[in-house]
Amino acid sequence: MVYTAENWPITAALLQFPGIDAEGRDINDADAATWADVLSEVKEAGFANADLTDSWVRPGDLSSSRLAEFKQAADDVGIGIPVISAIRRSVLDEANWQSNLSYSHRTLDAAAELGCEVVSFGLHQALTPKQQEQLWFWTVEGHKDPSNDQDAWDSAVSRLRELGRHAAEAGILMSLEMYEDTYLGTADSSVRLVEEIGLANVGLNPDVGNLIRLHRPIEDWKYVLAQTLPYANYWHVKNYIRDEDVARNSFVAMPAPMESGLINYREAFKMALAAGYQGIICTEHYGGDGLSVTASNQEYLRRQVLPKKEGYALGRSRVAQGRQQPALPA
Repeated sequence: MVYTAENWPITAALLQFPGIDAEGRDINDADAATWADVLSEVKEAGFANADLTDSWVRPGDLSSSRLAEFKQAADDVGIGIPVISAIRRSVLDEANWQSNLSYSHRTLDAAAELGCEVVSFGLHQALTPKQQEQLWFWTVEGHKDPSNDQDAWDSAVSRLRELGRHAAEAGILMSLEMYEDTYLGTADSSVRLVEEIGLANVGLNPDVGNLIRLHRPIEDWKYVLAQTLPYANYWHVKNYIRDEDVARNSFVAMPAPMESGLINYREAFKMALAAGYQGIICTEHYGGDGLSVTASNQEYLRRQVLPKKEGYALGRSRVAQGRQQPALPA
């Protein structure tokens, strides 16, 4: 199936919803009605599908009975959960990689129970205390994967390959989210990593928004997408206003609606189609009424960017056909 603006599967990120409630209780321990309230809010914003971002609910830490409750809550609301994004649980975290790897395996098992099509993992680690003090955490440097460390690189390849094989056994696509200062932090490193993993169901989540917001020099977003889109099997999309004064070594970025920021998503999606991209899209936004901006991002994509009818030229992706998405509700 070739998607159009009308039926392209778009999910809402759940970044705006905290994992701890006002009384300090873990949302994983909430009753199903609490989960349903959030999912209803997302549906009322105009979404047919949500990305189960684990900064809200951690499906990998739910029992089978509680997963069944969550699935029933989503079904009762009438919203799809085709994707889980597991964030800040890097399998290279020196102190916690074993527990993070186990959690990632549990997340894949949970995805299978929920009927998800994709799980997105990354190598970014927990925010540092200094990052947590900032209005925008990306204005302060966080963890960096070690450079010129073959053992660390090989560990990333082998541990992610292990997860990829598990995902393949469950019939799930695994996507690797780009993020600064990790082995998924540049176009070339990201491509090299997914090629060395070498599994047909493992591709990239080319979240170039994570890179253009940095308050320092960055790779050109068009170069990043040109290199990574042929390997993409899921895509977080968001945008930032960016200003640079190189002479003064001044770089500033702030969240913006997709149509207003540095990345020209009209051009980016032409590149994606030329690369053969037919994956699920997740719209994101940080700050303010993030859900409303996320919803306006979906409207922008359907109104202005995505193809209106079938028959458009679709390139041939370098990833296997097995990485292409099945049809989902628009």
